[in-house]
Amino acid sequence: MFQDSPIYDRLIAECGDVPAQVRREAERVSRELELVMRPLQSPGYGPGLDRPQSPGNGWQRTAMLPGPRPH
Repeated sequence: MFQDSPIYDRLIAECGDVPAQVRREAERVSRELELVMRPLQSPGYGPGLDRPQSPGNGWQRTAMLPGPRPH
């Protein structure tokens, strides 16, 4: 990439090859994300298919207003 570039060579010597480190980390994160997302790509989770709802889905608890509470 940076052939015959003494400035780049000096930066690598002083700080390490940061672009290579970032690339390796991005590849690692990408592999982990693929493992995590894999269950969503299995049959039953495709586009247009409904996911099973978890208990309590569809209702929401209402907040109580401040002040005296009725007994």
